[in-house]
Amino acid sequence: MIDLIKYMILGVLQGITEPIPISSSGHIFLLKTLFQSKIINDLNLEIFLNTASLIAIIVIFRNDIKELFKNTYLYIKTKKKEYKTSFNYFILLIVSTIPVGILGLLLKSKLENTLAKNVYIIGFGFLITAISLIAVYNADGKKKDKDITIKDAIIIGLCQAIAIVPGISRSGMTLVGCLLSGLDRKTSLKYTFMLYIPVSILSTLSSVTSIAKKGIDINLLEYYLLASVFSFIFTYITYKWLTKVVEKGKLWRFSIYLFAIALFTIIYFL
Repeated sequence: MIDLIKYMILGVLQGITEPIPISSSGHIFLLKTLFQSKIINDLNLEIFLNTASLIAIIVIFRNDIKELFKNTYLYIKTKKKEYKTSFNYFILLIVSTIPVGILGLLLKSKLENTLAKNVYIIGFGFLITAISLIAVYNADGKKKDKDITIKDAIIIGLCQAIAIVPGISRSGMTLVGCLLSGLDRKTSLKYTFMLYIPVSILSTLSSVTSIAKKGIDINLLEYYLLASVFSFIFTYITYKWLTKVVEKGKLWRFSIYLFAIALFTIIYFL
């Protein structure tokens, strides 16, 4: 029963920390180090939780995704201008994904080894996220989907790539990149989470090989599924709440929590 509750809590934690700009990877890494729990260190569970969050975001943006693929296909087939915005948006997402894909392949394992020995670095990641959110506290540009340029996509992609370091929030840094590029808040939020989809898929696929090698403990499958349900539900709910926070320009409020946890992490592990 106690293990069941632990899985439920981890599902809730994943669901809450994935959408909001406080770094889910940083929190999971911190928990792993603090408690050295077999459950928290279970890669299979991590993949299930991340996949559940991904599915929640896909459900939220299902209409946008359907329209994007449909219109992109139609533009390639017909070259009609009415479909070009969707085609351009599709290309922009690819461009923004490239930096994190390259850095992930080159640095992920090295970063994990470095952080295992220097956990306090995560605290500085939290600190970077906090400062970045404050820097764009009143930002609200005028650009819509059709106004995003290749230059914007590159800047946003580079901001996202920085978040390969646990403690630096992917959603936070991507939102910062969008807002600094002049996108309005609603457009920034959409681009951030449309971009999350390919990044999350790539990350999950890179980890699936571990499941293929080690296999899944069938006895734990029901725990994985239960945790995934909670991850899905809370990702969905938290995103809806985040939408209101972003539209009101209140991102800076997350900085208060991030400064606190950054201070704890640096002092505790330094």
